[in-house]
Amino acid sequence: MTETVSGPTARRGKQGKAAPEAEGAGGRRARGKGLTMRRVFTTPGTHPYDELEWERRDVVMTNWRDGTVNFEQRGVEFPASWSINASNIVASKYFRGAVGTPQREWSLKQLIDRVVGRYTATGLEYGYFATEDDAEIFDHELKYALANQLFSFNSPVWFNVGTSSKQQVSACFILAVDDAMESILDWYKEEGLIFKGGSGSGVNLSRIRSSKELLSSGGTASGPVSFMRGADASAGTIKSGGATRRAAKMVVLDVDHPDIEEFIQTKAREEDKIRALRDAGFDMDLGGRDIASVQYQNANNSVRVSDEFMRAVEDGKDFGLRARMTGEVIERVDAKKLFRRMAQAAWECADPGVQYDDTIQDWHTTPESGRISASNPCSEYVHLDNSSCNLASINLLKFLREDDSFDIDRFTRLVEFVITAMDISITFADFPTEKIGETTRAFRQLGIGYANLGALLMALGHAYDSEGGRSLAAAITSLMTGTAYRRSAELAGVVGAYDGYAKNADAHKRVMRKHAAANDNLRPVATLDRRIGEAAAKEWSAGLSIGEKSGWRNAQASLLAPTGTIGFMMDCDTTGIEPDFSLVKFKKLVGGGSMQIVNRTVPRALKNLGYQQEQAEAIVEYIAENGHVVDAPGLRPEHYEVFDTAMGRRFIEPMGHVRMMAAVQPFLSGAISKTVNVPETATVEDFERIYFEGWKLGLKALAVYRDNCKVGQPLSSGKGEEKAEAAPEPKVIEVNRPVRRRLPKKRPSQTVSFAVGGAEGYLTAGSYPDDGLGEVFLKLGKQGSTLAGVMDAFSMAISIALQYGVPLDKYVEKFTNMRFEPAGLTDDPDIRMAQSVIDYVFRRLALDYLPYEERAALGILSADERTAKLNDEDPSALAAEVEGYRQSTPTASAAGSAPAEAAGVREAPADAHTSTELLELKLGQTADAPLCVTCGTKMRPAGSCYACEGCGSTSGCS
Repeated sequence: MTETVSGPTARRGKQGKAAPEAEGAGGRRARGKGLTMRRVFTTPGTHPYDELEWERRDVVMTNWRDGTVNFEQRGVEFPASWSINASNIVASKYFRGAVGTPQREWSLKQLIDRVVGRYTATGLEYGYFATEDDAEIFDHELKYALANQLFSFNSPVWFNVGTSSKQQVSACFILAVDDAMESILDWYKEEGLIFKGGSGSGVNLSRIRSSKELLSSGGTASGPVSFMRGADASAGTIKSGGATRRAAKMVVLDVDHPDIEEFIQTKAREEDKIRALRDAGFDMDLGGRDIASVQYQNANNSVRVSDEFMRAVEDGKDFGLRARMTGEVIERVDAKKLFRRMAQAAWECADPGVQYDDTIQDWHTTPESGRISASNPCSEYVHLDNSSCNLASINLLKFLREDDSFDIDRFTRLVEFVITAMDISITFADFPTEKIGETTRAFRQLGIGYANLGALLMALGHAYDSEGGRSLAAAITSLMTGTAYRRSAELAGVVGAYDGYAKNADAHKRVMRKHAAANDNLRPVATLDRRIGEAAAKEWSAGLSIGEKSGWRNAQASLLAPTGTIGFMMDCDTTGIEPDFSLVKFKKLVGGGSMQIVNRTVPRALKNLGYQQEQAEAIVEYIAENGHVVDAPGLRPEHYEVFDTAMGRRFIEPMGHVRMMAAVQPFLSGAISKTVNVPETATVEDFERIYFEGWKLGLKALAVYRDNCKVGQPLSSGKGEEKAEAAPEPKVIEVNRPVRRRLPKKRPSQTVSFAVGGAEGYLTAGSYPDDGLGEVFLKLGKQGSTLAGVMDAFSMAISIALQYGVPLDKYVEKFTNMRFEPAGLTDDPDIRMAQSVIDYVFRRLALDYLPYEERAALGILSADERTAKLNDEDPSALAAEVEGYRQSTPTASAAGSAPAEAAGVREAPADAHTSTELLELKLGQTADAPLCVTCGTKMRPAGSCYACEGCGSTSGCS
């Protein structure tokens, strides 16, 4: 067991260093006070690195669209158990030093030593360990856990700790803005400094007077929305210059602010502008040359709703909007109508989300030091203004034993080590502003969380949306947070409680009791979650007992972050609280090439569900071929739900996500980074129901995204290219009577499956043997339906006209840009957006059958041709270059890789470069995710942001 001995608190100076204690010089504490550590993962006398098999690898990362090398470092050293993808991401993102110089890190050992060495030395210096032997145990245990992918710190730790850079360890920041021009300008500056470092921040603008209030000079105030424009422009300029990744931001406004309706509509109105500009021919892709004219696109917006407002919505009553200076009601609105406008705006453009203010304040450990008014960009960190939080996430699947039991002891011991390390980091950390540093050192907010929950549940045969799945997730979350706070209380006995504890002791203890009571209310479904819940109860009891005497070292301990880049570093199948994204996975191979494999959790789940090995192999092979389990041979329909995923043929219903969030929320200090995805057919009423249920179920924050609701995103090219001048009229030979040129009985043809706005169809095009399109057949709708009949007749009319000599380019000119439903995003990488099925069909025919010159005149180019044009290359010569590049790309499996003929393992399709793109090819659906700005591949959802499986870049989350 871990023993603790009480000791005095190290006082913090402005730079994060402890002031010297009376009994020791230079800030060092006398030995004999501190934590006594015991080994859990390591063996005395054996270094943890020596227990692993290491190998050298070459990391060469390219942009798949043009073949250019983004990063190259050869001979890097990683454990043999690490995937190629994990080593690529770590080498390119986290190794420090200039590439090609002796100072460049080349081994994972160096990276871990750099970080853990700083943690251990600081902990020893400031009295965290009873003896130097305890410090060595801590050092070895942490190195073992990191090298074996048991957990990971957030990215800023890997970027900065142990380097000559500022020792910034936090990924999440919250700022404050008051109703004064000086404060607003400070906001712009502070936000810029945070963005420059590659992190994100959030802010609540509700203190700023509304546009309906007067200034002291007698004029009318500008209102917070006007100041959002300046901050948005600044963020758009700075975020692209971050040294490590793109930044993100959150803007919050209270629901009782008089400008709340204007705030709600900001991004929805801009989305209308995007559509109008797109239809006028402007390039409105995210990153397009014309998108910069659109405002408010660099922030997530959230409305902070109160219980008073939600009850007014429930009862159909009016709600008062209050002046910022006096607090008096200056306008009354229909609460139900305002709530409807929020849902309508979110339906149109995914903003605003909601944050439930009274729930957040009810779980606030330090209310005497200020309210919680805002969050970080992904909404998981909610605490005081001008504060920050450093994060770490545990790989849950590493604690699932072969007999399907959960290793409770090793899990709790890892939480102890991680919480200790995270608190140590605050001691030496640097911060972007002095105000943030002071608050963070005074309250020492931590954010331990986990990843691979979805994979764990599937491996055990639990459906994500099931009572069993939710019960297990809640028990694990309770055990994690209970252990974290117990260790925090032990740390308080050694190095003192956080500075703000004395003022907030009653409130902190009240929240601890609320967590413990929530654990008592758990209703286990199976033996596993019952045992975990019992262990959690012991942790909460011990933590309360120790905390009653010593207080707690940290005002906050846990939350659930997106785990984007670090999730790939740990080779996690699922991120944060998310379910499996898909059942098929894209795997890179040593030496080049790639494979598609069925997620490793699927065979284990089938075994737990009682299937024999032969049955399981057949099911896995079916999944590899189809990407889903529907009609898999021998799989019972009642087991389909176990394999439901975030997207695909069988996707988890929206309320399934909300219910999972509600199950774990009572056991988190902070909130949850997660976006609830709904299909394109979802209604405004569905949004209202989800937001309302989120409040009823006790969530702290919630965001909803409807498929295809946004236009300005990288996966939709729309009318990105400028319209070329109209092509000259083709020269037509005058004849007395047109002559039909019939196709031979046997002729070349191709069939293209497509999806436009969710509607699926098939396009079959037949050609003359020598040259030229001669017939078109369209299959859309059920056989015998009116739609199918109309499309058959249309196809015959077009085919006969083509055979009578009507040029294809005339049809393309007439039918492209025709607008009617279904319309929207397609699954075609060359045509990301279509205004109708007919618009898509004739764009596809143009790309396949018209020469480049004619297509260029019509403004129709392939994705590769558009890229070449932007790079000032010759698009007309691109086809031959691309073909040559494809032929030279190695596809053979490397030695030691899984054989291609094994069940569920095969060579990846040539057009897929990540699991997201592989899933799109398998299911013929388009994932609502942006393209990576670094390597050009489709990113993967991670919490409420996105992460790139190819290079590890994120959209700004930790």
